[in-house]
Amino acid sequence: MTTSPIPDPTTPGFLDALRPLLPDLSVGALLGFATAFALKAVGRIVLIVVGLLFIALQLLSYFDLISINWLHLQAVAEPALRQGGDQGAAWLQRVLLANLPFAGAFTAGFLLGLRMR
Repeated sequence: MTTSPIPDPTTPGFLDALRPLLPDLSVGALLGFATAFALKAVGRIVLIVVGLLFIALQLLSYFDLISINWLHLQAVAEPALRQGGDQGAAWLQRVLLANLPFAGAFTAGFLLGLRMR
C-alpha cells in the first residue's frame, strides 16, 4: 500500500494563485448576470414596440393612408447597420481583452443570465 505525499503547506497552490483574482471574478460574474437579465427585459420591450410599430405601418399602408418605399428605407438603413456592426465588434473585442479575468467571469455570468427564465 502506497501513501500519497503530504502537501507542504508553505508551497503556493492553485487557490493561492487564484485568491487575488476572486474579487474581479465574483463581481464580473454578478454584473454579467445582472446585465443579461436586464438586457432580456429591455429587449423584450423593444421587440414588442418594434413589432407594434410595424403592424401600425402595415395597417396604415393597407388603408392607403401612407405609402412606404421599402427599398429606399433599406438603402438608408443598411450602411448605418453595417457600420454599427463593425464598430460594435471592435468595441466588444477591446472590452473583452482589456481585463481578462473580469471579462471571463462577466461572460460566464452573462450567459447564465441569458439562460435564466
